[in-house]
Amino acid sequence: MKKIYTTLFVLCLVLGSALPVCKAADYDFKELTPEIKKALSNRQTRYAQIQALKREGVIGENNKGYVSDLKKDTTSTTLTAAENRDRRIIYENLAIQNKLGSTGLLEVQRAFAEVQRDKAGAGDMVQTPSGDWEKK
Repeated sequence: MKKIYTTLFVLCLVLGSALPVCKAADYDFKELTPEIKKALSNRQTRYAQIQALKREGVIGENNKGYVSDLKKDTTSTTLTAAENRDRRIIYENLAIQNKLGSTGLLEVQRAFAEVQRDKAGAGDMVQTPSGDWEKK
């Protein structure tokens, strides 16, 4: 139960930090389904690995709200695929549960992409809205 509360707290921080970007603070889960819980738990489990690969420049945050494998390494490819799969579950459920319509998924992805760019560490690779990659 403690892990669920921790995960929810982290999610609230991420959503809350998107407020200046767009109406991401208005996005919330109406129902925390088993699928969403699993995706949040998976992300929490791999968080340290993702951060380490970002510091190494192996992966970066793209402008669509997902991580990109910049070096095409077997380990990073597997990790980015898993991370992106869980992010997609979270984004889709936010769009559906908040009744954002046909453009809702893109809206959520854009909001989270900007949040991830803003909170990226010094030296992390981020993709600008125009598509260029740069070190933060």
